[in-house]
Amino acid sequence: MPKEDLPPGSRSGEDKKIRNRLALEKSPYLLQHAANPVDWYPWGEEAFSRASEEDKPVFLSIGYATCHWCHVMAHESFEDETVASLLNRYFVCIKVDREERPDLDSVYMAACRQMTGQGGWPLTIFMTPDRRPFYAATYIPKERRGPVPGLLELLPRIAEVWREDRDHVVVTADRILAEITSPEATDPSHEPDEGLLDAGFEELAAGFDPDYGGFGHAPKFPAPHTLLFLLRYWHRTGKKRALAMVERTLDAIRNGGICDQVGGGFHRYSIDAQWRVPHFEKMLYDQALLLMACSEAFQATGNPVYRETADGIVTYVLRDLTSPAGAFFSAEDADSPGGEGAFYLWSAADLTDALGQEDGEYAARVFNATKTGNYSGSGKENGNGKNILWRSGTPVDPLSEVRMTSIRARLLAARERRFRPLRDDKVLADWNGLFIAALAQSARVSGNASHLAAAERAMKFVLGNLRTPEGALLHRYRDGEAAIPGFADDYAFVILALIELYESSFDIGYLSAALDLNRYFLNHFGDPGHGGFFMVSGTSEVTLFRKKEWYDGAIPSANSVAFANLLRLSRLTGDPGYASLAMALSREAGRIVSRSPSAYTGFLSALDFASGPTTEIVLAGNPGAEDTGHLVEVLRAGYLPRCTVLFRPVSGDRVVLDRIAPFSSAMILKDGRAAAYVCSGNTCSPPITEPEKLAAFVNGNIPGR
Repeated sequence: MPKEDLPPGSRSGEDKKIRNRLALEKSPYLLQHAANPVDWYPWGEEAFSRASEEDKPVFLSIGYATCHWCHVMAHESFEDETVASLLNRYFVCIKVDREERPDLDSVYMAACRQMTGQGGWPLTIFMTPDRRPFYAATYIPKERRGPVPGLLELLPRIAEVWREDRDHVVVTADRILAEITSPEATDPSHEPDEGLLDAGFEELAAGFDPDYGGFGHAPKFPAPHTLLFLLRYWHRTGKKRALAMVERTLDAIRNGGICDQVGGGFHRYSIDAQWRVPHFEKMLYDQALLLMACSEAFQATGNPVYRETADGIVTYVLRDLTSPAGAFFSAEDADSPGGEGAFYLWSAADLTDALGQEDGEYAARVFNATKTGNYSGSGKENGNGKNILWRSGTPVDPLSEVRMTSIRARLLAARERRFRPLRDDKVLADWNGLFIAALAQSARVSGNASHLAAAERAMKFVLGNLRTPEGALLHRYRDGEAAIPGFADDYAFVILALIELYESSFDIGYLSAALDLNRYFLNHFGDPGHGGFFMVSGTSEVTLFRKKEWYDGAIPSANSVAFANLLRLSRLTGDPGYASLAMALSREAGRIVSRSPSAYTGFLSALDFASGPTTEIVLAGNPGAEDTGHLVEVLRAGYLPRCTVLFRPVSGDRVVLDRIAPFSSAMILKDGRAAAYVCSGNTCSPPITEPEKLAAFVNGNIPGR
């Protein structure tokens, strides 16, 4: 494209010649490829019109800014003049940020899995000009590696098939499209019940690693929403094994290299079974879900290590992933100028330089650092002198922890002088919603008012910058621009955040906003004929087909979160209509989930709530009064995953509350004192004013206690 058409500053800080249209984009991932010799287009009609006019197939590459193998493929191939020449000659090339367009990623990842049996990023798709895929892969090397052809070989071959055997291409594309668009078998008469919870637990127990925690073999992901389900299952059944699986996993990842032992927070996953060798990227959504898991584990067990771990996550995000306006950035890369993970690695000399001889040697012992190094990319000693910091256990001596606090602070200060990994500074509505929800929950559990303040500030940004005048959400904000119509995840996660903010602050404005946003979500994403929610709204662009996502992958699906949201809104408002919608969603998903329940643990957590018994508490009191505070403390001290709390102030404007939850209007103070009304099923207790009686009432029926 002509250089004069490019905006000022579009080089994104890189002193490189801009060579394609991606320089006009906001996505950090797309901007990383603006200097490629590949003639990239962003997703849009311009690219597909050209492909149709020139009768060329489309080469679609999907990745994200902090993806290590995306960087590898870019450096090997997309920066290579020979590969670029082949791509430009035979194809129209489109680059997509999967985090900006999860709808496209979901559809074409389904095609990749259908064709290859696996998925991942970078995702590589060859498709017709009308968007139908006919060949898929993930990372493709530049040159052949054993049986795997490289791009130099593959591109001319596919171009030849396109020219010489078009009928075969069309038949393949039609078959793949039919397979990925065929509706999944559902049974609306099938009502999922507690038996599905038992089946999910048994599958997880069978795959649990008793030696190192977690599930399956390397590579290992923490899967925090699975831990959240296991906590609920333990709470329901009293099965100690479920709780032990959670504790073993959290303890292992807390001590492992997957945890940033210096700066807090967690890396994406571990390439080994022991959690020692991480893939070093850090994602906002992982911090959010692990914060939830640690907060709930602390509530369930009282173990202060989990609260400390949660505090470390919050400290990391507020320090390194928070914008000046209070919103949360998306991720940090695994790579830095020294290579993958270089920012996080230490030699024995590095430790001594930062800490002095005595503390340096002490830190080396605690963190298992050796002079020869414990890191080679595979965790084996290889003599490069670089170490991942991990711990064999948590010292029980309080004086040791005081010393370690000082050591970590000095190591962090030394590390801050290094070249940092790239930070993906786009703000996503769904991931912000998830972390806001986790922060609000953490504020309740820890009593840390700064957590709630940070959550409220971020929500103010989301509602002020990522919402249209019509009440719709936008998905992405970056560099002063909000864009891309919101997806189901955006609505489900922001609604979740508003509910959590309400239960942490008792500000009725949050509950009102949740209900308003939920109405928009129902009207534009719902499937009233069957139940559940489509990924895109009825007014948005639909690529190939309008998909419902059920699988709880790296994050719970929008349908799993919406299932829980609807149930909680029903209990908070007394409106049974929300519960009816939740159960319609559950029936729609039931048969799909029953095939492999352990792959749908977000759904199972919501099903645990739906299966009851639930507890609805209305607390009447004066805001800020001592007697009100004592009752609130009781409710926040216990682990009550099937409980909702509605606060009814006895002074001030109650018009909005009376409209939202009219059932609570008769619930008032008892003899001038704050009172809790505890309801379960169709009955409510007399008003309870003593904290001890309230604690006994709400905690008295927990299995195993």
